[in-house]
Amino acid sequence: MENPSQPGTNRPVWDAEATHPEACNKLRDALREIIDPEIGLNVIQLGLIRNVRIEPDQVMIRMILTTPFCPYGPALIEMTRQKAEEALGLPTFIELGMEMWDFSMMEEGIDLGWGLY
Repeated sequence: MENPSQPGTNRPVWDAEATHPEACNKLRDALREIIDPEIGLNVIQLGLIRNVRIEPDQVMIRMILTTPFCPYGPALIEMTRQKAEEALGLPTFIELGMEMWDFSMMEEGIDLGWGLY
């Protein structure tokens, strides 16, 4: 059994990966430009984008933050919305998810060197 605290064991699978794989790749690349200034990793590496749905007239992104009181949260959410709109050319809406972030949500192979997992 995998250790649930290991990075990559709780990687999100976006709904849009089944319906719009090319758009997901484009979106993932664009969102890699959004860096959490406290941690120094991007929102994709951190696993903060938990789901993406692409509809004919809009994009719906479910996103979480590393902590409920993240001081950069509002800016990260707005940058995510803007980057998604630029990348996909559709109005984008961010739904803030309530699940708690943990190291298992990060991309596999990332070591922060914090010794916490």
